This record gives sequence, C-alpha cells and structure tokens, in this order.
Amino acid sequence: MSQPVVPPSAAHPRRWVILAVVCLATLVVLLDNTVLNVAVPSLTEDLGAGTADVQWMINAYALVQSGLLLTAGSLADRYGRKRALMVGLALFGLGSATAAFAQSSGQLIAARAGMGVGGALLMTTTLAVVMQVFQGPEVPKAIGIWGAVSSLGFAGGPLLGGVLLAHFWWGSIFLVNVPVALLGLFAVARLLPETKDPAGRRPDVPGAVLSTVGMVGVVFAIISGPAGGWGSGRVLVAGAVGLAALAAFVAWELRTPTPMLDMAFFRNRRFNGAVAGGILVAFGMAGSLFLLTQYLQLVLGYDPLEAGLRMSPLALVIVVLNLTGVGARLLPKLGFAGAVAVGMTLLAGGLAVIAEWGSGGYGGLLAGLLLMGAGIAVANPAMASAVMGAIPPERAGAGAGVQGTVTEFGGGLGVAVLGAVLGSRFAAGLPAGVPAEAAKSLPEALAAAPAGAAEAVRSAFAHGLTASQLIGAAAVLLGGLVSAALLHRADRPTATAATAATAGSDSTTAAATDAPTDAAPDEQPDGRTAEPAATS
Repeated sequence: MSQPVVPPSAAHPRRWVILAVVCLATLVVLLDNTVLNVAVPSLTEDLGAGTADVQWMINAYALVQSGLLLTAGSLADRYGRKRALMVGLALFGLGSATAAFAQSSGQLIAARAGMGVGGALLMTTTLAVVMQVFQGPEVPKAIGIWGAVSSLGFAGGPLLGGVLLAHFWWGSIFLVNVPVALLGLFAVARLLPETKDPAGRRPDVPGAVLSTVGMVGVVFAIISGPAGGWGSGRVLVAGAVGLAALAAFVAWELRTPTPMLDMAFFRNRRFNGAVAGGILVAFGMAGSLFLLTQYLQLVLGYDPLEAGLRMSPLALVIVVLNLTGVGARLLPKLGFAGAVAVGMTLLAGGLAVIAEWGSGGYGGLLAGLLLMGAGIAVANPAMASAVMGAIPPERAGAGAGVQGTVTEFGGGLGVAVLGAVLGSRFAAGLPAGVPAEAAKSLPEALAAAPAGAAEAVRSAFAHGLTASQLIGAAAVLLGGLVSAALLHRADRPTATAATAATAGSDSTTAAATDAPTDAAPDEQPDGRTAEPAATS
C-alpha cells in the first residue's frame, strides 16, 4: 500500500515561470496534431505520397501518442516527472528535425511516430507538474491557463501551417519545433523540481502493453472507419483487438498488486463525471473543427491560411477568458457541476448556431465560434480539476494520462461520428447522375457531376454539414447534463457529512452510515485528495 503524500505547505516560489515552461511544451505538442493537415498538397507533390501515405503521415502521430498516454503517465510517476519531461522534449525535437528533412514518405511516417512518443511523455508530465507546484485556489487558474494553451495549440495548427507554407517549404512546420524543444530542455533542467511517487512502484509491464495495444486498436478503428468503411475487415479487426486488449487491461489492473491505473478511481462519481464531460467537450470541439475546416475550404473556397484566420476567434476566446481567470473565478461560485453544465450548454449552443446560421455569412459562424470558445473556457478547467482532484497527488502522472486519453479518444470519436453523419447525408442528397462511389468526398463528387449540377452537389454537402453539427450539439448538451448530474451527486455526500458533523457525533455517525461507498475522499480546498486511494 502506498504511503500518503503530504502536499507542501507553500506553493513553489517559481511556479508561474514553471507554468510558462510547461505551457510552451504543451503548445508545440498540440500544434502538431493539426498543423500537418494544411501541408497535404505539398507533401503529395514533393514526396510523391499517395492517399494511404498521407493518411499514415497524419495518423502515425495521433496513434502512437494516444496509445502511450497511460503508460507515459505511469512511467513519469515511477521515474520522475522532470526526467520524463526532458526525455519527451528530446524525442520530440529529434523527431521534428528528422521529419523536416525526410526524403520519403516512409521516413516522414517514422519520424512522426517518434514525435508521438515524445508527445505522450510531454502531455502527461506537463499537467502533472502543474498539479505539483500549485496549491489551493491557484490550482483552477493554473489549469485554466494550461487548458487555454492546449486549445490554442489545437485550433492554431492550421493557422501556423498556413503562415509557414506561404513563405517556406513544408519542412518548416516541423523545423520550428526544434528551437522550442531546445529552449524547453534548458528551462526544465534549470527550473523544475523533480517529483515522483515515493512508493517506488514496480513498472506494470503487462498493463502497459495491454493499454497500448487497446488504445491503438480502438483509435485506429475510429480513424479508419470513415474512409475505409465501418464494416471493412481491418476496421472490425482493429476494433475487436483493441476492445479485447482494453478488457484484458481492466482485468489485469484489478488483480495486480501494482496497477498502472487504479480501477478504484472509477468508483468516484466526480472522476466519472469529469471523464464523461471531457470526452464530450473533445468530441464537440474536434468534430466541429473537422467539419468547419472542410466547409470553409471546400464550400466557401478559402485557402488554408484564410480558413485558419476565420477559425481563430474560437481559440482567442478560450485564451482570453482563461488568461483573465474567468473560469477559475466562476468555479467556486458554480461548483464543478454548475461550471460543466454552463460550459457544455454554451458549447452546444455554439454548434447549433453554426449549423443554423453559419452558411448565411461569417456573422453566424463568428457568433457560434464565440459561444463555443466561452463554453470550453468555462467547462475545461472544471473538468480537468475534477479529474486531477480525484486522484492522489503522487499519482498525478496517471491522472494526466487519463486526462490526455480522454481528450484523444473524444476528439477521434467526434471526427469519426460527425464525419460519418456528413458522409451519409451528403450521399443521400446528391443529385441524379452522380455515381454513389463519388460520394466519398466533395472534390470527387464535383468531378463526377454532370454539367450544371455543381451547385446542387455543394448544397448537398452544406446540408450534410448542418445535420452533423446539430447531432454534435445534441450529443454535447445531453452528455453535459449527464456529466453535471454525476458531479452534483459526487458533491452531495461531502456537503451532507459536513452538515451532520456540526450537529453532533450521532448525526455524523448516521451520515457516515448513509453515505454511498463511492463518495470522494476528503479534499483540500483546491479539490485534490489529501490521502491517496489505497492500492491492494
């Protein structure tokens, strides 16, 4: 059984400088999730890449990163978060330099996979370090800033890629990471304290293998489903292998004395509510960005840079609201449940506004983006604080691994589900004379359309986008209400116990007897547990 870790009595004196360092590392990792999308035409021309090559160039990074997040968080807890962060920066910088000067599709795919290993280490250790150096009411504000930078990286990738490709060759989108990685290495070595799990748990090798295989299989099926068909052999096999491996992972974690991920966390309603909400925020954000990028470029005819500029208000709202501490100030007033409910409602409302009025001009699109940004800025810090607060401080790496996995899984699911809805509605709305096999994409349908049918094809695509956005809005709203209800129920036992304690020992005993077995453990003012969950 692990020993309790007593949090330091005072926050780290250089905590804000440390936050700036880890945010810089987070920014470059998340930029690479989306920056490559705008370089596809250049890669096709310069490297002679086919469709399958391009798909692997884009997906190798996401597959490796998502597959290793849980393992990376566990290793950071075991061997030290500072050490893991430095290794991650080194791998990410080396992979970026290799990718920039790749001479073939195979070299670029391998480099992207190496970057994914570094990215997994960075994503888990940055949030874990934030939770270690901040205390008390500063925790939600720090997480809000970290989340703002994460959103900026995710949404800013196409914009950065468009700017670089307008002036330099495609390798520049990778080469720009190298000086950032070197600067990060120097800053981490000089500034960050080393923290690790004092229990010194043995590495859970079977758990690491099973979680990696499971996540890679599931994410591969989600990514491949829209393009290859959900009933295709490779999608079904990958999904089945992934689900079987994840089931075996859960079974193993329940029986091993040194689990990589303590399954007792999932008996905490606050943890479950935050995880559910996190999946749906990522679902709505990634899915909507995927659809809107296509709409701006394929329907309205904007180039990548113009499309990125028109999408930028989403990221700017998130950054401004979190940097000014709006989400952190609302959290004590609304509570976890209230913040998630308000944020998810705003996010769903933004998706609905874009669906209904986004095609009527930029005004409708801008209004929807502003609402989405406000919703994400309110909901994300609350959910990240709830996830990390439900996990003992010495397992912060594991908590960050869960948080990152939730984001990756939700984002992939959003792209897959909303993309599938778009594809089916687009195919159903195509005019007569366009063959069914041409419905895979708008360019193919336009090329196969008879004379005079181009406008009808574009209209069918726009209607498909509207239906997808409305379904995304409904899913986010419903999921947000469920997540808020779980968080509200998790907070009730604590309030009941506190009230009973003031009434006398008899009432306290009664409250303890009536409290549900999955109530959250005693918490500090910042929401983190003072005692770690026991592991057997």
